[in-house]
Amino acid sequence: MIKRRSALTKIASGLAGMISLPAWADSWNPAGLGVFRRLPLSEEESLAAIVDTIIPATDTPGAKELGVHQLLQKIVADCYDAPAQDTLSMGLVLTDAVSLGDYGSAFRHLNPEQRLAVLKKMAISPHADQKNFLSMVKRLTIDGYMRSEYVMTNITKFEFAPNRFYGCRPV
Repeated sequence: MIKRRSALTKIASGLAGMISLPAWADSWNPAGLGVFRRLPLSEEESLAAIVDTIIPATDTPGAKELGVHQLLQKIVADCYDAPAQDTLSMGLVLTDAVSLGDYGSAFRHLNPEQRLAVLKKMAISPHADQKNFLSMVKRLTIDGYMRSEYVMTNITKFEFAPNRFYGCRPV
């Protein structure tokens, strides 16, 4: 009797998971992020500039236009531990420090070529904290961009159903 109850419980939880799958597996958009603890405005602008440098706007919107920097803040605030959150905050400070040292201006005020040069310098830096920050931001930027509602619907043409049934095809 106990095995039967256990099996029924597992089946019910599996069905509940399958029913709720479309609700949380859908693509994200900036309006769905809700309210969360954000970075200070200057750091948020720096993060937006970094994200825009990693995936700039071309004939499609860039990462900044899609709000990937807001998603990145939300993911780090909700899903990462305190050391990773500190890595993000300190990395933004280090990015401004490198740009101030090289160009005499904050990262968010640099032109795109200068921004790219600063990020390349940080990528080959001997300091692990700069590399860890840049690696984390790149990974989250690419992941957030590719899973955004715009990219999923307009570029990759994602369909939630894995196959189509065409009933009027000759066999």
